[in-house]
Amino acid sequence: MAEVEIQPVSTRAQQKQFLDLPWQLYRDDPLWIPPLRTNQKELVGFKKHPFYERNEVQAFIAVRGCETVGRVAAIVNHGHNERHQEQRGFFGFFESIDDQAVADGLFAAARTWLRERGMETVRGPVNPSLNYECGLLIDGFDESPCFMMTYNPPFYGRLIEGAGFQKCQDLFAYDGHLEMLGQLDEKLAFIGDEAKKRFNIEVRSMDKSRFREEVDRYVELYNRALGGTWGFVPLSPAEMQHMAAALRMLLVPELTCVAEIDGKVVGAVMCLLDYNPRIKAIDGKLFPFGFMRLLWNRKAIKRARAIATTVVPEYQTWGVGLVVLQGLEPKGVAWGLTSCEFSWVLESNKLSRRGLEKGGALLSKTYRLYDFEGR
Repeated sequence: MAEVEIQPVSTRAQQKQFLDLPWQLYRDDPLWIPPLRTNQKELVGFKKHPFYERNEVQAFIAVRGCETVGRVAAIVNHGHNERHQEQRGFFGFFESIDDQAVADGLFAAARTWLRERGMETVRGPVNPSLNYECGLLIDGFDESPCFMMTYNPPFYGRLIEGAGFQKCQDLFAYDGHLEMLGQLDEKLAFIGDEAKKRFNIEVRSMDKSRFREEVDRYVELYNRALGGTWGFVPLSPAEMQHMAAALRMLLVPELTCVAEIDGKVVGAVMCLLDYNPRIKAIDGKLFPFGFMRLLWNRKAIKRARAIATTVVPEYQTWGVGLVVLQGLEPKGVAWGLTSCEFSWVLESNKLSRRGLEKGGALLSKTYRLYDFEGR
């Protein structure tokens, strides 16, 4: 058998090998959802993306003979290191055949590149940071992932641990029905109702007539609300604008809930429809007609993903998060949603986990972040 050669990606041909590899590895896996091709090019740094205006990335491919058998990207997130006072590198976009030699070679190349830039430890997978898709699926392989969540074969965990990585933190996904938010545990329901009365909270959907302004405001709220979250790094202004542009196209205002006190937004939650079945149908190609197929008749999509419930710090312990979740329930029922994934929730975020579990949500998938502390 030919030896594995690890190549830093530097040419267009190598970029194509890197990007095309998942289609080769997952061709017989009915649960895999292809990435949106243009979006993947941006996130890995092959096309302009605001994340890389201040951060660095180097992609690697593993080649055996004439066949591409693995890939990984090494990432320096300067924002993370400045905020958390670390010299930590990251890895992402990992894919491989079931061969420890391939994984070892890829991670060794990534660590060497990161060490040359002063990084002392490595964490991942992040694609390319915690603000985007992240985590390795380690439990819940029985169904396809929800929109903007990762997927991989079960053996990836063995390969990553075999390369010397150890568990850092788990991320959880919960499955439930939005109706459960109207049937919260009595204590939680009481807290939400009292918060609404005490602070005279008004809840509403995002305003379609001011949709651009509303989405921009939500992204700003996201940065402020998650400031104390483990591992969090705020989105840069350019990233905020880029993400807001994407959300404006994908977001359904009817599946959002905004909480206001005296006219000021203090909390929000949004559901993103699960576009993944449609992304699979268009094979990740938005052009020339995939974009229309993605967004056509969205009312027919009956599954959604509820992403971060964001509340400004001064109200985070007062039940405002419960208020916006309760406000979301009738909107989901009116849309006709049959299920909703609440993801992702940090293993260490016991308050959010307990609230979901008491509300009837069931743990459905577990994702893992790994650290490498050696040399």
